[in-house]
Amino acid sequence: MPTLVRPTVDVHDSWLEAVGEPGYEPRWLDDLQLADMVTPEGFATYVSRQLDDEHDAAVRSRGMVPSTHLWFVDGKIFLGRLSIRHRLTPWLRDYGGHVGYDVRPSARQQGHATEMLRQARPWAAELGIDPFLVTCDTGNVASRKVIERAGGVFEDERNGKLRYWVPSTS
Repeated sequence: MPTLVRPTVDVHDSWLEAVGEPGYEPRWLDDLQLADMVTPEGFATYVSRQLDDEHDAAVRSRGMVPSTHLWFVDGKIFLGRLSIRHRLTPWLRDYGGHVGYDVRPSARQQGHATEMLRQARPWAAELGIDPFLVTCDTGNVASRKVIERAGGVFEDERNGKLRYWVPSTS
């Protein structure tokens, strides 16, 4: 069964396949170039940065907050990623929320996004975030359904974003 795990070099080949799929936009990559990730060393550097990002002292772009990055994997198959932002800035409160996630194109429409959000609940609870905010574009019906199936409670719409609060604990 697929599960959320901390980033790992064990899924290097599958991760490369995923980011190479048409329609997958890895906007969540840091300043490393995708070409750097082809080598095991370059990918290990990326994984290390992902793991370090949860610490307050980590170097990050202006406006970014500490985040716990998790990958949704089935064995050595990378299916998607999810990030839990440890705190909200004014922009994140209106637009981005605590959690951002995506599923590789070849694994979409299989319930993975809903399962990722469900599995994120104890991770968020461990970080002391209860409930956590998830947003989606007002016209994104698929994301709205994912969030609602994962227990999201609609709060409001702001600036073209629907805002939902998902309980970390039952």
